[in-house]
Amino acid sequence: MKVSIFSNNGPSSQKVATALHRGLEAAGVTIDSLNPDIVVTVGGDGTLLSAFHHYNDRLDKVRFVGIHTGHLGFYTDWRDFEVQELVDSLADDNGQSVSYPLLSIQVDYADGTHSDQALALNESTIKKVSGTMVADVYIKDELFESFRGDGLCISTPTGSTAYNKSVGGAVLNPRFNAIQMAEIASINNLVFRTLGSPLIIPADEWIRIEPTDPTDNVLMCDQLGIEGRPIKAISYRIARQRIAFAEYRHTHFWQRVEASFIGRENA
Repeated sequence: MKVSIFSNNGPSSQKVATALHRGLEAAGVTIDSLNPDIVVTVGGDGTLLSAFHHYNDRLDKVRFVGIHTGHLGFYTDWRDFEVQELVDSLADDNGQSVSYPLLSIQVDYADGTHSDQALALNESTIKKVSGTMVADVYIKDELFESFRGDGLCISTPTGSTAYNKSVGGAVLNPRFNAIQMAEIASINNLVFRTLGSPLIIPADEWIRIEPTDPTDNVLMCDQLGIEGRPIKAISYRIARQRIAFAEYRHTHFWQRVEASFIGRENA
């Protein structure tokens, strides 16, 4: 088995990454950052998101494990003082895993240039640089609503606990193979109307958003951004690929939600 260690640059994370490297070498586990079977991230959820995008061309071959070195991470199961326990689990790995849905994104440009394809683990947002964003929203190629407001957020089930939750979206268990669209400060009055509620879209449907003005829009895919290009349309659907986590002691989804947002243990 080959393991990659993907760490942020914080001193505490670097210290843990060094200890993990030494422990894996002592256990006879191969360190390979180019073609790993398992990617261990050291830091927090942002580090894991970065690792996901770094290795998104190997999602059918790699599993992820997260160590958090700060506050509790939603994707990170191991604490910074549990390096040896993780080394033992990696050395005894038998291929067990749990997988989550991903968001597939296609961006078409008004200038006719080649479309872009992307994957998101958490969400994608589309916003106007300044002023109100106006866009037509299609579901399965049928016009659903004309949106006016700050923007729209399309999320995966695991990403439903991130920005989606902040804008009033529902928390969705990743056992549902679905995506969610939540409105960001929509305008609803006697002239302009939107549904005003989050939408849950099943795997056999898709969303297409067409901004009325293709210029001055900012499109985010997790931490990655596209701006300065004229966006004609963005299409969203459940991706064919999924992200897999090594299931040594993978935390149940609702336990993660409780620990991240309610925290009865700390009450």
